[in-house]
Amino acid sequence: MAADEPHSGWPSELTNVFERSVTVEYGSLTASGRPITVPVCPYLGASGKTLDVSTGLTYPAKADRARHNPKVCLLYSDPIGPGMSQLPTVLVQGHAAVRDADLQGNTDRYVRLAAAKYPATTKGVPRVVLGRLAYYYARIWVEVTPLRVRWWPDRNLDSEPKQWLAPAGTEPPQSDPPPHGAAPPPWRQPPLDWRPVVHDAINRLTLSDLTTVDPSGYPVCLPVALVGLQGDKLPLKIGSGAPQLAHGPACLSLHSHGEVFSGQENRALVGQLLEEAGVHTFVVERALGDWSTAGNKLRMMAGFVGKAPKLAPRLKAEAARRNQPVPKVRLRSSD
Repeated sequence: MAADEPHSGWPSELTNVFERSVTVEYGSLTASGRPITVPVCPYLGASGKTLDVSTGLTYPAKADRARHNPKVCLLYSDPIGPGMSQLPTVLVQGHAAVRDADLQGNTDRYVRLAAAKYPATTKGVPRVVLGRLAYYYARIWVEVTPLRVRWWPDRNLDSEPKQWLAPAGTEPPQSDPPPHGAAPPPWRQPPLDWRPVVHDAINRLTLSDLTTVDPSGYPVCLPVALVGLQGDKLPLKIGSGAPQLAHGPACLSLHSHGEVFSGQENRALVGQLLEEAGVHTFVVERALGDWSTAGNKLRMMAGFVGKAPKLAPRLKAEAARRNQPVPKVRLRSSD
């Protein structure tokens, strides 16, 4: 397609989406090939050629999955916030490169960018408290080189998408060398019964996105509408312009946040996607553990501080696995 393309390569009309989006669904693959998707905060890469997300050094599973299998996807389809509903829905499939060779530089970048893009998250919080949250601010970055981009006017997906493909011969960068030793176990246990989680989430959380795996082995995440829980099944409504979805392992992400972003709430369900009599159905198998950052500022900060006993030891261990000192939270005078 003809388009005004900046040095990044993708059509310039998409840069506004990538810059302004408040959250993005980040889909990666487990060692067994199952998709896992969570909403995270998106940023443009410093080079202008990648789309970047981060994960905490103390809970590196999102980065570990990308290092094991660099095929990932990003779904920009969050309409919450002033003017956000006017942006298109954009699905990016690309190659992930994990960056954890400079933990202090990573942390400094996250402190700087998060403060600029999400000022409400820390407004009114004493600097001394923020300075003690290294177990949250210490970051691993995942840089995604887009290889295929499709976009629709809105979340309904009722029309055929536009498409952009990376030039032939594009060679995405590789990840930093992996840390030594075994990765840490999950720090939060999943709920034993997924049913209360689902009943609560479908009644309160406004955004629902489904991830499957396409024939080329890339995760593909699309917005869906939920019809309602029927036993262990969730019938889905998917727009007629959506690509054909493969049956099999799938992840359903339910999430939401306020008009002014000060935190978000999310739930992730894993299961199977089926098609029965022309209706796509997600069969729930279990819910994953989550770390939602929702509620008033006092409750959120109390939650962060309360996680220190579990996460602080992991911070030291994960820095040691990378032969680096524990990064510090270095706030600027303007933060």
